[in-house]
Amino acid sequence: MAWGYQRRLWRYVDSGRRRKLRRLLQHHREALNLGEAVGHKTRTPLHRSCARLDHKTATLLLMYGADPCIPDQRGDTALHVAARQVARKGGTVYEDLFVPLRKHSPSAMSIRNRDGKLPGDLLGQAEDKWGPQEAFEENATECDPDREWHRKLLGEWEDENWETSWQYEEDFYTSSSSTETYEDWADRIAREYKQKHRRREEIHQQGPKTEPPKPSLKLRHALEEEHFQYEKRAQAKEEELKEAKRQRYEEGCSRVFSASSSCPLHYADIPWPCSKGTPEEMAAVALHGTDPSDRVAYRRFVRRQQALWHPDKFVQRCGTRLAEQDRRRILDTVTALSQSFNRLAEAAK
Repeated sequence: MAWGYQRRLWRYVDSGRRRKLRRLLQHHREALNLGEAVGHKTRTPLHRSCARLDHKTATLLLMYGADPCIPDQRGDTALHVAARQVARKGGTVYEDLFVPLRKHSPSAMSIRNRDGKLPGDLLGQAEDKWGPQEAFEENATECDPDREWHRKLLGEWEDENWETSWQYEEDFYTSSSSTETYEDWADRIAREYKQKHRRREEIHQQGPKTEPPKPSLKLRHALEEEHFQYEKRAQAKEEELKEAKRQRYEEGCSRVFSASSSCPLHYADIPWPCSKGTPEEMAAVALHGTDPSDRVAYRRFVRRQQALWHPDKFVQRCGTRLAEQDRRRILDTVTALSQSFNRLAEAAK
């Protein structure tokens, strides 16, 4: 039997109420990867958000720990569902939905469903194997707007009941300065219903919606090439950031260690290679751009870093300038960074 917060999680995913979904996930992340029976499939909330083309909700679920590698009873992962939606809808679905899932879990690209299909195999294929019952479940909003509207009304009523009957959980203790009264809520629901009814009549007068063209093999190759260029630009940007950190580090060493000023040095004034990283991450930033295959130059650079951050030499160089309230923290970090360079020097022998 599903708990109350599990039922609310599915309602929030179906209706796109991401603010309430975020508050719920702060306390119940364990419900993220639990499935719900839909027809003959058992799908997770991430499957559902992909099927509804709700990339914002999918991104929120990934941020709180949703696993894109979990398969349903057909063996489809969330990436399979997203690939099918790319094949159906085209447009920006690839960049908005498929690319974030693929970037979050690249290993999911190698998972085959029960038909032996990879997510990449489904990008340019139509969904001829899906029956009418499954199509109804995946597109309930488009096929039956009244059903979606009644579900929303029911969800609002259940939320109100949870809050007023003292059965709410701690994630609903959050107070808000702009709470909505019952009269305001009723007026808003009435306005939304009239708008939905008016849009439905306009769509009915315009005639049946033509099915969007399905992406061809050429378009699929173009999408894959665009994705490749996107990842290439991201990698180049990351390399630029690493190089900028290394340059700031070298400039800071020249400025601080060679200065004759008697101004006190606080922890933030020390030219750490990476101020918020571990000693190993600091050493990696300092060594960025140094080729380990050139053993002579590599060992020479490591020895220079050892001499620069040796605790005794550091105290001789800057000991009198260290601020007393940060002195212990600075010396501990210098010792840890020196030990990291010592381990790198041993490994390079």
